[in-house]
Amino acid sequence: MREVDRRGKYSRRIFLQGAATALPVAAVASSTGIGIEDAWAEAATTLAPATMKTLVKVARDIYPHDFLVDSYYITAVKPWDTKAAKDPAVKTLLEDGVRRLDQDAQDRHKVVYVQVPWEADRIILLQGIEHTDFFKKLRSDLVVSLYNQPELWPKFGYEGSSHEHGGYINRGFSDIDWLPKV
Repeated sequence: MREVDRRGKYSRRIFLQGAATALPVAAVASSTGIGIEDAWAEAATTLAPATMKTLVKVARDIYPHDFLVDSYYITAVKPWDTKAAKDPAVKTLLEDGVRRLDQDAQDRHKVVYVQVPWEADRIILLQGIEHTDFFKKLRSDLVVSLYNQPELWPKFGYEGSSHEHGGYINRGFSDIDWLPKV
């Protein structure tokens, strides 16, 4: 039987080296007005970081899953930055839509959309724009970009495509165990 030494292998020197590395990163993040958890938005080349953060919040509000972390929504939203770089009309659509959403939130709640604390209040704001091309574009793109992430499939109980395994006749066709046997 193998015995594992559970004592930490860290010394004061290693701790200080890590702190010295983390301090400049935290200082840069705080000076830009964006938190460390939102640093991914700074990587956007075409859309503003605030726009990207709003798009993630909108994505979470349109397709809410409490058991999913934000990284899946970020992955779903990131391609819009590339699309906006290729097509100025997409960039205008996204930025104008976020601007309108922020203005509606300012009018009702005196804060921008991402700072509206209650999901129910954000849903009311989204219902106010659900007839717009902006909302329709987000909803239709998100259904593909969010749910087409293979690492997300097990969280929903989807085993993936069965074509390469011989189809559902050989994989999953008779897996129904909740129906009574006839």
